Amino acid sequence: MMKYTKPLLILMMILPWLSIPMLGKAAFKRFLSAGLFISLMVRFTNFIAKKRKWWWWYTKLHPEISGSIPLIVGPFFIGSMWILKLTYGKFFRYMLFNLIIDAFFTFVLVDHWLTKFGIASLVRMKKIQLLYVFIILALQLYGFQYLKENFSGWKQRVEENLN
Repeated sequence: MMKYTKPLLILMMILPWLSIPMLGKAAFKRFLSAGLFISLMVRFTNFIAKKRKWWWWYTKLHPEISGSIPLIVGPFFIGSMWILKLTYGKFFRYMLFNLIIDAFFTFVLVDHWLTKFGIASLVRMKKIQLLYVFIILALQLYGFQYLKENFSGWKQRVEENLN
C-alpha cells in the first residue's frame, strides 16, 4: 500500500480542480480570495501542528514539500469555494455543512484512509480536537468572506452587474 501514497496525494490535489468549470466563473472570482485565505490559514495551522507534533505527514511529494500541501491546494482550497458558493449567506446551513464534511474527514478519512495508507496520522491530538480546529477554520473562512463582501463594496458591484 505504501507504494500508492504519492499517486493518492496527487489525485487528492488534482481531482478537486476538475470541478472548477462547474463552480462557475463568477463564484470562482467571488470566493477566490477566501480560498486563498483559508489555504494560508491551514498552512499556518500545519506549521504549528508540526512544531507541537499534533499530527505527522509520512508521505511527501517532494523532500522539500510537506505532505499537507496536496490537501491544502486541492480539497481545502477548492472545497472552501464550493462550500461558500452553496451556503454563503445562510450561516446555520454553512456551519452544519462544514461540520458534516469536517466530521467525515476527521473520523473517516483520517482513520480509514490517511493512517491506513501511511500518509499521515494524529500524534498528540485527539480526533475531537482536530474537529475543533476545523470548526475554528470554518468560522475564519466565513468571517473573512463576510468582511470582504461587507467592507469592500463587492456586494454593490455584484448587485450592479445583476441589474
